[in-house]
Amino acid sequence: MRLDRFLSETTPLTRSLAKRALKNGEVTLNGEPIKQSATQVNTQHDEVKLNGETLALVGLRYLMMHKPLEAECTARRGLYPRVIDLIDLPKVERLQPVGRLDVDTTGLLLLTDDGQWSHRVTSPRHRCAKVYIAELAEPMEGEAAQWAINQVAEGVLLDGEETPTQPAVLRFITPQQAELTITEGRYHQVKRMFAALGNHVNALHRQSIGDVALPDDLAPGEWRELTPEEIASF
Repeated sequence: MRLDRFLSETTPLTRSLAKRALKNGEVTLNGEPIKQSATQVNTQHDEVKLNGETLALVGLRYLMMHKPLEAECTARRGLYPRVIDLIDLPKVERLQPVGRLDVDTTGLLLLTDDGQWSHRVTSPRHRCAKVYIAELAEPMEGEAAQWAINQVAEGVLLDGEETPTQPAVLRFITPQQAELTITEGRYHQVKRMFAALGNHVNALHRQSIGDVALPDDLAPGEWRELTPEEIASF
């Protein structure tokens, strides 16, 4: 790897700022000052320092977060804080949400800088189950609840779409709290499914993706690395 690229990969420096640091004699390679941007670095064995601080490449990261309310899954700064602003890691801007959650939705959010893994989780071909808990505006019980369960199991035609949703599983925890398991990721799908059933979602929480569930001890806004078993489960 070129030295200027190595610097931009391991520090907040852009390639142009990395070249300036090299020119100013701020960089050493195996103890020797280096000023040539094109110098090749063996990332496994060479030691690169910037102003005396040893640099190391950031490997692939796999995280889970308990996404809080009013946090955005976006790279751009807007009205709300970004979920990546809650993570104290180098090169955090490289982390991408694996399936976004709306600003008013809470729960399990996966983040990674491994594009292939992210695609594996979100690809419709893999039918990865996602479990949501929805707080409903109107209670549904008795025959109305059973009708909704049957409709979801058959597939619901969402407003503005031509094909119904894939069969899903609906379970009522209480008349106004429902657990919905889906294997798709259509735009605002859960909210639109309940709208098609004549109801409105007041609050929405994602509890699990595949075999990975949100731990009870992970508070809103907190995050942790996925275990090797969790990563391999997708």
